[in-house]
Amino acid sequence: MGRQIISSGSPYEAIAGYSRAVRVGDRVFVAGTAPIMADAADPPADAYGQTKRCLEIIEDALEEANASLRDVVRTRAYLTDWASFDGFAKAHGEAFSDIRPVNTTVVAALMDPRWLLEIEAEAVIAARA
Repeated sequence: MGRQIISSGSPYEAIAGYSRAVRVGDRVFVAGTAPIMADAADPPADAYGQTKRCLEIIEDALEEANASLRDVVRTRAYLTDWASFDGFAKAHGEAFSDIRPVNTTVVAALMDPRWLLEIEAEAVIAARA
């Protein structure tokens, strides 16, 4: 069983010793994903927009591992405030309404004060709905 490492290109991956995602066999683990914009712009100001951005980044990592959002079996969301839950839930529901992965959502402090949330995902490729 091989190990495929997927990079986002962040310089912090080498410094901190982590990857955007790792695929081992039919499992893909996607690291905590913040709403980082490709052009280093500010992230969307609302939880809905930030969730959509996080899921875009997660989807890109999954595609590089030959997987998709349809393979996701677990998500974990870290919100900076429960007030962000409705926006998060709406965007998460749009992405996963037919897939229905398990989810844990907690309130936590994050690295950048502009971030309202961060999302992790786990996928099992053989588990397509």
